Amino acid sequence: MFYRRKFYIVKNEFVVVFNNHFNETNLPNQLKHGARLIGRWMVPNDEKTTEIFAIWEYDSYENYQEIEANIRSDSEHVARVNRWYEANGGRDSVMREYILSVKNEELKTTLF
Repeated sequence: MFYRRKFYIVKNEFVVVFNNHFNETNLPNQLKHGARLIGRWMVPNDEKTTEIFAIWEYDSYENYQEIEANIRSDSEHVARVNRWYEANGGRDSVMREYILSVKNEELKTTLF
């Protein structure tokens, strides 16, 4: 199995917008292409920001790469994401003003 953690630091005033986008746009498309969500959580980071992260499971790293390629080549999904960015001031503005950090990390087990 391959596990990854997608991690964001988001300004508090954007958390609801960001979570709605995940639930309405990103999650359905991930599931459609075979990704398996273990869970998604958020925790206050400081008085102005919130940490939001999801843990995903795949059969293998190669399976993850295949699913991601399918998601990125899904033209309907890409158009929905682009419309969401435009509705919120454009991609550059969202990434500069509201989503302050993004990480995509492999998780490694500590079990033997």
